[in-house]
Amino acid sequence: MVVEDDQPILELMEILLTRIGYEPLIIPDVLKALEIARNDPPALILLDVMMEPMDGWEFLEKLRYEYGMKDIPVILFTAQPSVEERLATMHDNLLGVLQKPVSIADLKAGLEKFLKR
Repeated sequence: MVVEDDQPILELMEILLTRIGYEPLIIPDVLKALEIARNDPPALILLDVMMEPMDGWEFLEKLRYEYGMKDIPVILFTAQPSVEERLATMHDNLLGVLQKPVSIADLKAGLEKFLKR
């Protein structure tokens, strides 16, 4: 599942993920994405950090703590360099980060880390 509110980035991610052999579920609405994840948990979530009306951190908190879904790998997808510092304090083995703009090689490596392809 890709959760991103920027349409051009969402379209690019769909192309890249399809090219490397995945079938992404593309969700531009963070609230809808949370509902879908809760009802039909995806294998992995690629999650933008800066979104409205809920940012990626709030999404992650709801997913992990309110819904108890701690076994879904989440890769934060962001242009903010400070994300890795915050990530290090979370002690979550199923949480990663990819910096925008992401290369196809980095994307593939990030996914393979959690999906064991």
